[in-house]
Amino acid sequence: MNSVTAEEMYEIDRKAVEDYRIPGELLMENAGRAIVNQLFDQLFLEMKIVVLVGSGNNGGDGFVVARTLLNCGYHVDVVQTVANDRIKGDAAKHKDRLLCFDCPIHIVDDQQAYQAIIDEADLVVDAMLGIGFKGPLTDPYRKLINQINQGEAKVVAIDLPSGVPAQSDAFDPFAVQADVTICIEAPKPSAFIEKYAGYYGAWKVVEIGIPKALITASSKQVWTLDKVNKTLPKRAKHGHKGSYGKGLVIGGSKEMPGSVRLTAKAALRGGSGLVTVATSKEALPIIANDLTEATFEQCPVENDVSETDVQGLADRFDALVIGMGMGRSEQTSQLIQAMVKTNKPLIIDADGLYFVKDLLDDLKKRSSPTILTPHPGEMAMLLNQTIEDVKADPFQIAEKFSKRYQVYLVLKGPYTIITDPFGCQIINTSGNPGLAKGGSGDCLAGIILAQLMQKQSLLNGLANACYIHGLAADIAINERHSTMDLLATDIIDYLPQAFRTCLA
Repeated sequence: MNSVTAEEMYEIDRKAVEDYRIPGELLMENAGRAIVNQLFDQLFLEMKIVVLVGSGNNGGDGFVVARTLLNCGYHVDVVQTVANDRIKGDAAKHKDRLLCFDCPIHIVDDQQAYQAIIDEADLVVDAMLGIGFKGPLTDPYRKLINQINQGEAKVVAIDLPSGVPAQSDAFDPFAVQADVTICIEAPKPSAFIEKYAGYYGAWKVVEIGIPKALITASSKQVWTLDKVNKTLPKRAKHGHKGSYGKGLVIGGSKEMPGSVRLTAKAALRGGSGLVTVATSKEALPIIANDLTEATFEQCPVENDVSETDVQGLADRFDALVIGMGMGRSEQTSQLIQAMVKTNKPLIIDADGLYFVKDLLDDLKKRSSPTILTPHPGEMAMLLNQTIEDVKADPFQIAEKFSKRYQVYLVLKGPYTIITDPFGCQIINTSGNPGLAKGGSGDCLAGIILAQLMQKQSLLNGLANACYIHGLAADIAINERHSTMDLLATDIIDYLPQAFRTCLA
């Protein structure tokens, strides 16, 4: 599954019609029928169904939905939100077909007689505004949407709820609150953006006959279990601990020993062959008490940091992660600077991100990959923007940042977005609100370290790490825990079941 922007979808439609000779009228017919097929298990013959249609392809899909339901014996009314002369092209052809079935079509006008029809509905199908919508929303749509949201009818949106843009815009959303959204061929990016995602309700995707090659050419992949099953490498029969990577975890302090312990333990559970923890003298015995399988180094943070010593340390490992629980001392700053100059794959997390803000141009010079793992607050700090800015348009922000500084970015959130230095993006779909607790990100950093060292592409490794991390939380919630009590240590405890699921 991929996610496509409005611009990409318009181009996909054009190529389907012009290059593959698939009539747009047929694609619209397929869309309407596919939507109805998704509705059948929710319908009963006595229910009153209202289909609200606008101009464009979204409205055309609505006309097909109405005709198909009417032909199956259901009571259907259509409310048309635009004047007749706004219905053009393929949508007009399907409206003409619908009229042959004697379907009542009510035009939105000043008489407002259509309001009683909507109030009496058991099911409302929203086909008013499609992917071309950009705010602000005006009447009659504001009045209609307000009426729909205050009513008791179940609401099904076609492609995306009216009032929600396909990606993002500058206006606060005022949109249809759908119970279900049926996406045509691919979910749009707004389904994964915090301020819009809730309007979708449960969403599902239907195929309408567009060549798959056109959809998969999108730069945004939606990462699901089937993709993990296909890409997660299995252990070789004759592999040994050196085959699966020697990782170095750098972090921790007297005040915060737990975070680096979580990272190291998650790295061990996440597939690393060997893990070494470099931490402060005071934190070392606390951390070692619960990490039997790891080895340890004293981190050179008490004195001036030698770049030569740091490079010598890094040379002994296949990949490094730094930042968890380190604090923000001058010594930490020096250590981050020295680590950025090493030639090993480097993951920078937590406190490390605070210091890397002044080293962003240096990241472009690194010969090995750099992975940054910010949450929205840390991303806002890196950009000198607000958290609201980051949450409002995470795809664009992540793409521009990754390209500019040539980094792999794991922008954490309800839907974590992974972006490579070329702008390719992967959207993670696993996880739940139980992950909103201290330590969850430390666990993710460890799993990323482990997957970074396995035989798979770096982008796939990051995506698989994020999915497995979220899946462990999902299994924990399903089997024992709640989203209230879930702890980071529980995530680690459920990694075995997550891996069994992904390797099945």
